Amino acid sequence: MGSGLWQRWGEWKKYGADGVKGGEALIMELNRIVYQSGISSPVTSRRGINARLRYLSSAKGREALREQGITDRAMNSWYKGKASPSVENRQRIDNAYWTRRRENLIRSGWLKRHLDNNGAGRRMEIYPVDQSNVVNGRYRWNVTERSITVRYVWHDMIDAWADQNEDLMDEIWEDIISDLDSDWTAYAYVSSVGIGA
Repeated sequence: MGSGLWQRWGEWKKYGADGVKGGEALIMELNRIVYQSGISSPVTSRRGINARLRYLSSAKGREALREQGITDRAMNSWYKGKASPSVENRQRIDNAYWTRRRENLIRSGWLKRHLDNNGAGRRMEIYPVDQSNVVNGRYRWNVTERSITVRYVWHDMIDAWADQNEDLMDEIWEDIISDLDSDWTAYAYVSSVGIGA
């Protein structure tokens, strides 16, 4: 990775621009996709808690619950309808659900297939850093929102995300933005990205 890519940001940020590394923005967007594709009912509702408990009723699901500190005794009483989880345990169930769901989406390959879209890729919106707090105009960069079709990186991106490899996510981001134009380094940091998924 070019050393100047991230160094330029340090100077720019001190004048009030706000953003995150592109690789970090990718991580947040993949997390959003996972959360939006899951159970929408809140864990505080009867429907939401029942849906999560059904999802976690397998051996692996129960293991995920145990990892959150839930005992077999508590699980058995919930699954038999003898008791309802406390507020604290509902949060643990929710944590177990999202951890297990993320693992299932990775293991099944669904997320890779979904984003690769049979080789057609997905549209990605790139929102530049927020410069609203940059008061001196000479320190403002003229960067606009960009929209590009991203192909061929989805398998590597999901693997890096699954392994929580932030360095590799940064490298993948550099590959993505290098296709923009001669001023692609202006997108090393962004406010956010949006994947049309």
